[in-house]
Amino acid sequence: MGKNDKSPYLNEVEAAKFLRITPKTLRNMRWRDQGPTYRKHGSRVLYHIRDLRNWSSANALGCERSPVSTNV
Repeated sequence: MGKNDKSPYLNEVEAAKFLRITPKTLRNMRWRDQGPTYRKHGSRVLYHIRDLRNWSSANALGCERSPVSTNV
């Protein structure tokens, strides 16, 4: 892999930054078998960016509203 090639895998700190949470929160979720899917490569914990996006989308909250009508 070349110096400028971007890996789709993020380490714990990078993944936490991507999700805008702390690495400690990400570690706690992993310990509780919650949170995004991760992989272990040796002793390294890695997150695929696709898994982070999928996990974030699956945890979206809120209500969908229909557009407000301007007809009175």
